[in-house]
This record gives sequence, structure tokens and C-alpha cells, in this order.
Amino acid sequence: MSKQITPQQAAQLIPDNATIATGGFIGIGFAEALAKAIEQRFNSEGHPRELALVYAAGQGDAQTRGLNHFSHEGMVRKVIGGHWGLAPGLGKLATDNRIEAYNLPQGVICHLFRDIAAGKPGTLTKVGLHTFIDPRQEGGKINTRTRTDQVELLQLNGEEYLFYKAFPIDIALLRGTTADAEGNISMEREALPLESLAIAQAVHNCGGKVIVQVERTTHQHQLTPDRIKIPGVLVDHLVVADPADHPQTFAEPFNPAYCGDVIAPTSHETEPLSARKIIGRRALMELRKGSVVNLGIGMPEMVSSVAAEENMLNDFTLTVEPGGIGGQPASGLSFGAVSNASAVIDQPAQFDFYDGGGLDQAFLGLAETCPEGHVNVSRFGNKLAGAGGFINITQNTRDLCFLGTFTSGPQQIEIHNGELQVIKNGPVKKFLKQVQQITFNGEYAIRQGQSVTFITERAVFILTDKGLKLTEIAPGINLQRDILDQMNFRPLIDDDLTPMDPRLFKEGAMHLQHTGSHPAGHMRKIWSQLMDNLNEIEDEQASCLAS
Repeated sequence: MSKQITPQQAAQLIPDNATIATGGFIGIGFAEALAKAIEQRFNSEGHPRELALVYAAGQGDAQTRGLNHFSHEGMVRKVIGGHWGLAPGLGKLATDNRIEAYNLPQGVICHLFRDIAAGKPGTLTKVGLHTFIDPRQEGGKINTRTRTDQVELLQLNGEEYLFYKAFPIDIALLRGTTADAEGNISMEREALPLESLAIAQAVHNCGGKVIVQVERTTHQHQLTPDRIKIPGVLVDHLVVADPADHPQTFAEPFNPAYCGDVIAPTSHETEPLSARKIIGRRALMELRKGSVVNLGIGMPEMVSSVAAEENMLNDFTLTVEPGGIGGQPASGLSFGAVSNASAVIDQPAQFDFYDGGGLDQAFLGLAETCPEGHVNVSRFGNKLAGAGGFINITQNTRDLCFLGTFTSGPQQIEIHNGELQVIKNGPVKKFLKQVQQITFNGEYAIRQGQSVTFITERAVFILTDKGLKLTEIAPGINLQRDILDQMNFRPLIDDDLTPMDPRLFKEGAMHLQHTGSHPAGHMRKIWSQLMDNLNEIEDEQASCLAS
């Protein structure tokens, strides 16, 4: 194995001022052994230093693993990342104005790797328009130290696009399962192939070095050539990792259901009734039979759990942005992996599908919103979460649901006899006059004809061309005290304000049955919009008659 070296030897190959691309999704596919060795060299020698780091998805455990190995002052000078929340040390360097830092959409960075490989000047897309990525707002820049424009606004055939500029990459840190004598990499025990091929091609074509961490080596692969995910012609060096530094996810050493070795029984733990479960149940009512769906991390994960409880997982196809299609998405630090997937594709290909409108519905988290229906999930003062795939998904899916508790932080609710009572609200309001950062632009969504619903444990809103409208309220909830007094603005209120389905607030299965292509909540949303349009027509007619 002439290409095989130790992690320490690999770390010595990283020069100061190099631009490094890392693959991974949380802990899946992240080259932990390589990152550790580079950190150890920096701590002992002070090198490599002044690195530029570029990555697409969040990679870390919010503590010490993943990209947290790079969170030393002097070690990095610039970071271009899709999600920052799992590497708080890096995020602090950015918010403290100690490094140049950009937050760009996850899918765009995946495609940028591919375009750099192809020798293109950059990536042209509509993803990011009218959000904080747009140069008319923040241009994806995180702090005042970051002055170079990475994103340009262009017009083609009378339409607006964003152009994300390409740049050379010197080092790739990637991961696979098995390497043969020629350096061909298979991923038979990995949960996802991710953007590994695109990064390897980009770095190779930039004249850089591709270093791949593997679990094992073999003289010759016994797999068919189509199972090779990174061809050996792209690989410069191999590192065999200690098993402790090569877990399948940051939560599980190895789960055979994630890579198709076994078909696992559909599993779920029946959770006690809570605000999260109420929200997941109400979101499930929005799901249309036969839909292709994306579930975000956090609160949206509950939709999968509730669907399993209701024996409805086969009624629609769940997908996750790093490449899984079908099956049951994992949660927590295993998020991104899928048990019993129908297919697992490369992450850039998954975002091709998403960006082109392949999703029917998407369920994402809700951190802040405002009268215009803008949503912020990316920046909260000095707390930097990042957008991840949120912008790609929300701008290109026709039917959106944002899920979250009504207030943020510890809140206390009680459920008695099918009624919800708020004992204590969270300390932070989510419904604000203005969001801190626009990760999703509600006004742009309305112009694009998107359907947008906001689901909480005590109320449901829809987005109209006049702003956010309250359409449903939980039984037992006082409109003024529990909803309006907990908002910094007064929403539109549906003339036919209805109670949320009583089944949401009872123990045991709801026994949901899909009777058509549109559940009741979806029909209510359509009806409300039709009534708004009718009222506008009547107002215009009255105005004409008066004149």
C-alpha cells in the first residue's frame, strides 16, 4: 500500500495558508483521525496555521469532535461553511471577529465543489435570493472583518441570479471504508457517500492533495467497480484510522441498517404527550399521501416518529438532504443516516433534485418569525447556527411547514381532558416585529406561489399576501393571554378561527386516515386563501362602483 501513511504523517503534509475542504455530515463521513492529528500538530508545533476551511454541512458534536478540532486562534484565518452550530468554537472565532467567515447554503457549497472540479468560474443559482446571502443584505458575511464579496447578484434574460465565486482548494480530508492497493475507495460500511467525489475531483484538478481516512485496506476489491466511490487516480494518500476515530455516526459505532446490510424492523418509542409530540402530530396531518418530503433536524424529526406510531411511514417518501431517500431517518447525532433506505445518492445530486423542485413538501424548524412570515434559524446575536440546507429547501419546495414551540426556552404546559393549558411560557418570544436575520423570505415565497404554514403546540398560522394569519387555536387556550400577549405583533385572525383537532391532545394513537390528496388542514389553508382573494375582488368591485 504505497499510498498509506500514518495520521501524523498526513498532518505534516498540510502547509500553512492551505485551503482545506472537509467532507461529512455531523459525524457521518468525517475524517476524525485526520482532524485530530492536524490539531495535535498545531498544538505542539504551531503549524499548520492561517488555514482556510471550506465545508458544506455541519460537522461536529457541539463539543470536541469534527470541525471543533480547528477552533484554535491562529490555526484558521478564513472559514466558508454551510452550518456552524455543531462547531461552536469556530463560531466564536467568527462572531468575535477574529477570522474571515461566511455562511453559504449547504447545497450551493456542494455544487461549488463540483463546479470547481469542472473548472467553472463558480455556481450560478437562484438559491439565496432575498435572504441574508443576497449581497443586497449581508452577502453571507458573518462579521465586519469579512470584506471580500463571495456572492454576486447577476441578471440573465431579465431574471435575478446569485453567482458564488470559485476558488482553488489545496487539501481534501475525506473518508471511506476500504482502500485497495491502487487507492480505490469503497464505502460499504458508511451511512452516506456525501460530496466526497466532488471534493476529490476539485482538489485533484486544482493540483492539491487528496487524503482519505479508511477503516481497512485490501490488495484488491471484491466489489464491482460501480461500488467504488472515490477512484484511486484521485487519491494521493491513505490513512487507516483507529476504530474509535471511525464511528459510522457520532452516536453509533455501527448500525448495519444504515448501509443496507440488514432490514431493520420499523422502530419507534411511543413518546409521552408533550408540546413536541403535539406539533409532530399536527404536522403529520399536513402530509399528503404519495408526497416526497424533506424533514429538517430538531423538531421536524418528530414527524417521522409520529408517522411510525400511526403506521403511516409508507404513505409518503421521506428524504434527508445528505442523500437518503425513503426509509426512516435517524435522529440526534445520527441525523442524516437512514434505516432501510430505498436509495442513497450523493449529496450534490440530492440538492439537484431539491433545487429543481423535486420535493412536494418540507417540514423545517421555526426559531423566529415576523408579520411578513420571514423566518430566522441561522443567527441569534452572538449565537451562530448557520443556514445548512434550509435555504435550498425552503426556496424550492411548493408546500412548506415551519414547526416549533410557541415560545423559546423552558416552558411548561399541561394537558387535561383533551385541553391544553399553559402554566409557564418560555422566556423568549418567537413571533417578533422583525427577525434578526432572514433565512427564509416570506414575501418572496408568496410571490413565488408557495404555500406556507406555521405549526406550534397551541396555534396554527398560514402565510397570506397580507401577512401571517392565525387559523387554528388549541382547545383550552385563551386567545389573548396565551397567544396575542406572547407575540410582538398582532396577526391577521381568520373569521372562522377553529380549534385544533382534539385527537392531538389525547394519549394513544390518533388513527389518522388519508381520505384524499389534501388533509383537512391543507384544505382549510386553501379555503382561507380563496376567501381572502374573494374579499379583494369584492373590495375592487365596490371601489369601481363608487367611482
